[in-house]
Amino acid sequence: MSGAASARSGSFSIGEVLARLRPEFQDVTISKIRFLEAEGLIEPERAPSGYRKFGHEDIERLRFVLTAQRDHYLPLRVIKEHLAALDAGLPPPNLPAGDGRVQPAPRIVDDEGTVRPSAFRPSRSDVRWNRREVIELAGIEPELFEQLESYGLVTARHGRDQFDEDALAIAKVAGELAGFGLEPRHLRAFRTAADRQVGLIEQVTAPLVRHRAADSRARAEERTRELAALSVHLHALLVKAGLHG
Repeated sequence: MSGAASARSGSFSIGEVLARLRPEFQDVTISKIRFLEAEGLIEPERAPSGYRKFGHEDIERLRFVLTAQRDHYLPLRVIKEHLAALDAGLPPPNLPAGDGRVQPAPRIVDDEGTVRPSAFRPSRSDVRWNRREVIELAGIEPELFEQLESYGLVTARHGRDQFDEDALAIAKVAGELAGFGLEPRHLRAFRTAADRQVGLIEQVTAPLVRHRAADSRARAEERTRELAALSVHLHALLVKAGLHG
């Protein structure tokens, strides 16, 4: 069946579905669509030959899932709750805190190259994902995530299989770097440099942490964020100078 004919009948092949979604979701792949089907988020019909037959409703359901992942960073188990509510004719469950958008850690350097202390505030304590969810949200292969763990670039901070916003953000950036041929083993130098910067900042703020004044801890936290922003800004400037030296 041609694409035009299938569009008129409301029956699409998986390739045609991909073509319709790609303009809005550039990272979507046939493997991703099959994965979402395997997870029970969509249930396309099957032709006698075994080929999948997607309808308009399936495409809209996929669009809902992909939007929830991209814009709200919702794990699949939460998206399933939303879909179940919609299927039952009910309003979807409330999204997590605030405006409902579960975002990864903020970017450290903005488009103008500015580094703000606010980017170094602690990750939200109410946001947790398991290993599988982080891999799915970051859009990386499980093998890459395992390598990131083995080199200490991401760690489970809240249990054996619980990861926070920072872990997700690191996984996403590592995935982008992998597209340029940089593997986790190449990123160990970043981990070492970061540890050294953390040690230096902790040396500077240690006196404030030990001070007994009521506001000393708050002052130490603010000073830590300021120093972190300055150190990352300096690092970015040094890299820029080195590239154009």
